[in-house]
Amino acid sequence: MTDQPTNNFPPPAAGDRAADPGQARPAAPQAPQPSYGPPRKQPSAFARGFGLGSGFAIGASLAGAIAAIVFTLILMLVGAGALLSGAGATTTTQLAPLWGSGSAKVRAIPISGAILSDVSDGSLLTGGTYGNEIAAQIDNLADDEAEALVLLVNTPGGSIGGSKAISDAVERYQERTGKMAFVHVTSMSASGGVYATASADEIIADHGALVGSIGVIFGPFMQYDGVVATSGNILESGVTTTGGITSEYLSAGTGKDFGNPYRPITAEERTHYQTGLANEYDNFVNHVADHRGIPAATIKNELGAHLFDTKRAEEVGLTDGTMSREDFYFHVAETVGIDPADMTVEAVRAPSAWEALLGAERADGTAPKADQGDGIVPGVSAAFCEARQPLAFAGDLASVCG
Repeated sequence: MTDQPTNNFPPPAAGDRAADPGQARPAAPQAPQPSYGPPRKQPSAFARGFGLGSGFAIGASLAGAIAAIVFTLILMLVGAGALLSGAGATTTTQLAPLWGSGSAKVRAIPISGAILSDVSDGSLLTGGTYGNEIAAQIDNLADDEAEALVLLVNTPGGSIGGSKAISDAVERYQERTGKMAFVHVTSMSASGGVYATASADEIIADHGALVGSIGVIFGPFMQYDGVVATSGNILESGVTTTGGITSEYLSAGTGKDFGNPYRPITAEERTHYQTGLANEYDNFVNHVADHRGIPAATIKNELGAHLFDTKRAEEVGLTDGTMSREDFYFHVAETVGIDPADMTVEAVRAPSAWEALLGAERADGTAPKADQGDGIVPGVSAAFCEARQPLAFAGDLASVCG
């Protein structure tokens, strides 16, 4: 096999030859040199100022927005607080529309449920109306706030004082403003309801309503004869009358223990309280006679304390007509000279959720229901339910007192 000659010509330079040709190494690679761009241009004074100004503006805007939110919340708190009235700020007086959307205003005031005098009378199982608060609403109704006053009634009556307070306030409104007061009865206007509304210019009943019961009541007074035991538990209560238990009040003053169920009412007591009832009854009769133009003798001898249907109520002079609520509103507008399309009927509304959060519990004039539920003994009105005063009320007191 013939050796191939190697090409060693020209020979490497002396500086490139290793002492031992077998130990020769290639040159080490060089790291690449970094590449630099052109020098960065510094922002001008204007650009730096603009950036600082923008940042300040954004910060100021955020701070302003937060301040606006806080200010709005404060205004809401102050505004909501201004809508609350009365001691403890537990009622609202803010108005809301009931019917229509025109510029001419008519003020409506509901009289619903049993009529109590004021907050001191407490509550009933069914709620009701505080007569003195309603009277205050009417007295505070300025001449330029409404074209007329409307009472929306559904009541079995109640407190004589609360009922008369409403009627007297209606008279003051008519005299002060020269404007008319109207009444619309939905289901019932009985006893104190008739007392409260007799002074109105017109009384209109809805179809199927009952009106009347001109009378007063005082009681009930319980009497147990021959009682040997009283029993009561969560399931039942009662009196066993087959033996002889006695119960005694210590008192000073004749008749101070009147109402003691363990003794009969004396003849003297009966005469005394019946005379008082007769006086209240005469006041009631004369009040209706004067305002409705019905002779007092007719009320006593013919109408009595009966309730009347709408036809008979109109015939005897207790009402002036029968209309639905819708027709009644049109009638009010036409009577006072308002275009019904330009009339709004408004009334005090119930508290909003926000107002309730601030402590509002009810609309001004309304009496709340007594607390009820498992394990709760309802705290009903002692003035109303414990035979402490004569009442202008129709029906069974148990329906509101339990």
